[in-house]
Amino acid sequence: MKTQYFTASSLDGYIATEDDSLEWLFPLGEVSETSYPSFIAEVGALAMGSATYEWMLRHVVQPEGKEPQPWPYSQPTWVFTSRSLPAVPGADIRFARGDVRPVHAEMVSAAAGKNVWIVGGGELAGQFHDAHLLDELFVQVGSVTLGRGKPLLPRRITSPPLRLRSVRQVGEGFAELHYELPRPPSP
Repeated sequence: MKTQYFTASSLDGYIATEDDSLEWLFPLGEVSETSYPSFIAEVGALAMGSATYEWMLRHVVQPEGKEPQPWPYSQPTWVFTSRSLPAVPGADIRFARGDVRPVHAEMVSAAAGKNVWIVGGGELAGQFHDAHLLDELFVQVGSVTLGRGKPLLPRRITSPPLRLRSVRQVGEGFAELHYELPRPPSP
């Protein structure tokens, strides 16, 4: 069981624009060509921040001008938020706030031996990193720059540095990077 942050980023390190748009991402390639299908098969629980959840509601579950869709994940999903958000009927969505550590323990239990996926955003992934709970980072670096936006992982991680485990080209639009996050030395 590992806790993994799997996301896409612009070449200059942003996962979304300042207004939480991901429109820059879709023209770059097909998700079926990436490692996502094999990755999601090994996920037993997910966590996301409120901005990611609200984006999912607007663009996946209730896309403007289109037929409503079901929640795309069968796994239990924890949404970290400080405010009330609507639930998705029939989906196993649990709202959480505060320290990620006790929620992570619940997620690990619910995952039943499978991996825990930190969907996003970067600040939430950073909180899991700060609590020494993040094991791996998978980032699909897109061939665009945004100039500004929501950062990939707004933390200084220099000691110990991340360990690059693999690099793979995905079409003409992505480089898929896989890093391991070593545990800091014990004091």
